[in-house]
Amino acid sequence: MKQVIESLKSGNWRALLACFLYFDTGFTVWVMFGPLAPFIGKNITMTPVQQGFLVAVPVLSAAILRIPFGNAFQSCNGRLLALMGIALSAIPAFVLLLMPAAPSYSLLLVLGVFLGVGGASFAVALPMAGSNYPPRVQGLVLGLAAAGNIGAVLDGFMFPGLAEHFGWQKATAAALPLLALTALAVFFWARDLSVKSGSTRQAVVAFFLLLAGMVGLVLLVNAGVLGQGKTGLLMLPPIGAAFTIALLPQRYRAVLAERDTWVIMLVYSITFGGFVGMSSYVSTLLTTQYQISKVDAGLLMAALAFTGAILRPLGGLVADRITGVRALLVLLALISALDFTFAGTMPPLASGVALLFGMYACFGLGNGATFQLVPHRWKGKTGVMTGIVGGAGGIGGFYLPVIMGMAKESTGSYQMGFATFGVIAAAAFALVILLREQWLVWAAGTLHDATGEPALEVVHAE
Repeated sequence: MKQVIESLKSGNWRALLACFLYFDTGFTVWVMFGPLAPFIGKNITMTPVQQGFLVAVPVLSAAILRIPFGNAFQSCNGRLLALMGIALSAIPAFVLLLMPAAPSYSLLLVLGVFLGVGGASFAVALPMAGSNYPPRVQGLVLGLAAAGNIGAVLDGFMFPGLAEHFGWQKATAAALPLLALTALAVFFWARDLSVKSGSTRQAVVAFFLLLAGMVGLVLLVNAGVLGQGKTGLLMLPPIGAAFTIALLPQRYRAVLAERDTWVIMLVYSITFGGFVGMSSYVSTLLTTQYQISKVDAGLLMAALAFTGAILRPLGGLVADRITGVRALLVLLALISALDFTFAGTMPPLASGVALLFGMYACFGLGNGATFQLVPHRWKGKTGVMTGIVGGAGGIGGFYLPVIMGMAKESTGSYQMGFATFGVIAAAAFALVILLREQWLVWAAGTLHDATGEPALEVVHAE
């Protein structure tokens, strides 16, 4: 503990606290529709697929927007970007609070895009926190800033109870004082000491173009323009990702030519995608599969999210000892086994909750293990890869509730949904097995590129 305190004193702890609050409240706003979905379903008629799409839109929005937000941080003051992000993510709560009647489903989808700005805070909060501390304590500082994903716990505790007493629209207003407090902390305490390069104007314009593009794409999918029924939903992430990549600098596109990038993206789409996707959907799953109350489902969601969030630093610590490669091999195998067990047994409540806790534990440990690998493989490109890998995690989080909703609507059961994700985790396990020997080399500190040759270190302002 003394060492931790001394490490925190080596930089600006107030700036670190402001960054933690920014990510924490951003995460809270980001997955707000998850615990509220059962309440929203009482006011607005939705099919299981539509309900899954509703809670998935904020997840995908954050995945897409993290990349231009991270790019903007390369040239813009992080403190100003954070204040802008807070203001944008507060819009849904203001709109829902002021509306006299229930909104349309289309409007909720648009508001979901703005909720995703809260999840995109990851791309600004972490590097801004790190800029206030020396290199020797970056692991601790970034771990503490990333602990803001515990904001998902607040959703389960706070929103269902308020929705029960005041209605779900007014319940969303609980996010506003949290965002206001965060804005004050960011305004007075946050400092961005990182080196900047590139055009501020171009970066900000690209961010808003993608924000507007996400709104348009979500509405087009809802209208069936991009494909009737489930086709449009499944095509939305690749279309959004392609739009994002086209607007970003070459340094983002270059890493996508590497095989290892795609494998690590797949892994994170399972671990972090599982965490955020299930956090968005688990209240719906619990109320429909087990018929428990909406408030109890919210409390269970909070406990599950807490488990995943609190174990993330431990995952990084374990990976430091045995390498992230070995840790991920065990965790991916466990995730696949847990998914297949759920699918094969469709267990009763107690066993089902135990399996979900096991999944969340693996998600949290896997998140820490994955990012333990990134600085070794992509030294000098960590900022770029954080945006790319983080975006992949969000896309995984989008597909989870959508596919769960499709499985429920098509078969009346979540069995095929869990089986699908069991297969995906098994495929990721197989890929890591195939690359294991090569990955263990650079995981131990020897950096190689995808061809096996020593990689050139490319340093960007981060």
